[in-house]
Amino acid sequence: MKNLPVKKPPKNQRERLVLLGLVELYLDTGKPIGSNTLRDNGFSHLSSATIRNYFEKLEEEGFLKQQHSSGGRIPTHLAYQLYATTNLKNPLITEKDKKLIRDKISKETREIISYLHHAAETISELTQCAVFLSAPRFDQDFVLDIKLISIDHHRCLCVLITDFSLVQTELLYTDKKLSSFTLKRIESFFRWKLTGLDRPSLSEQEEALATKFYSEVMLRHLVGNTHFTSEDIYKTGFSRLLGYEDFNDASALAGGLGFFENKEALSALLNQCSQTGSLNFWIGENVQGCSVMAIPYKINQTVVGSIAILGPNRVPYRKLFGILETVSEILSECLTKSVYKFKITFRKPETSLIGMQPEQSTLALENKHGKR
Repeated sequence: MKNLPVKKPPKNQRERLVLLGLVELYLDTGKPIGSNTLRDNGFSHLSSATIRNYFEKLEEEGFLKQQHSSGGRIPTHLAYQLYATTNLKNPLITEKDKKLIRDKISKETREIISYLHHAAETISELTQCAVFLSAPRFDQDFVLDIKLISIDHHRCLCVLITDFSLVQTELLYTDKKLSSFTLKRIESFFRWKLTGLDRPSLSEQEEALATKFYSEVMLRHLVGNTHFTSEDIYKTGFSRLLGYEDFNDASALAGGLGFFENKEALSALLNQCSQTGSLNFWIGENVQGCSVMAIPYKINQTVVGSIAILGPNRVPYRKLFGILETVSEILSECLTKSVYKFKITFRKPETSLIGMQPEQSTLALENKHGKR
């Protein structure tokens, strides 16, 4: 019986395979790819002349570019987009890496905000990318401690720390500069108001100022936690981008930094990801020449936020897709267990508490008994 001849794929499919092979090789080496190099790396069935013809066609279509007329080709953001689209359902992650991620972020805890910060930092370390994530507001939280820091003659910084490890800062104004001794005495007044224990002996003037400060920061905290229009966003890891050659150029770094500091832009991508309910990516012009990959996470099968990584265009997409999918699974599992174990509820921005009676709100301003 004669062997049947192998049917060649259509020309446009061969061009696509050549393009995907070039992107894969460029991601691995970071060097411009010539026809002979590509031929020696999985395309020996094609002649160098044929590969060069494909290169020229792909360059005309905007998928490839040359830094020098005699040099090899490098992918454009369109090529990265095609590569990412092709491999979106084909992530790459080993069981060893899955176990490593689980060991690092698998935890049941009441300190949910601290846990989310830890997860973001861990993902940044694993991916060597910047990380940002959105989160709902968690109830049953209360202010645990308040610190005061003098800034100048008329301003001091008030730092509120909650039981869920949320840190909130407020700027307060005074008529005169307060000494460090006075600030410590006012802090002791705050602790008494929060716990009901060990009322300090303050002068009439000190107690009046302490009462004013306390009422001001608590009301700001209450309003900020009751009425909010977007999820809280936590960010970390931007300094890791300095390790990429792509960001050696000052304008490229500035573009990435500008995008990372644009809360509205970050929120829009995270919300879009949450709405689709699946792994998403954005590459190139819309994200200031960077690449962004995001995936939603859930509590009890309900999408409550998304987590994203930001890096250059030349990143190992399949590996990062695998890391994000694993992180989403573990994060969802741990948060679900935590909210059930510690009886925590959460609210999304569209949930309004306007018109709610005070006793209906689960936000606690003070921990009267000094207990967690």
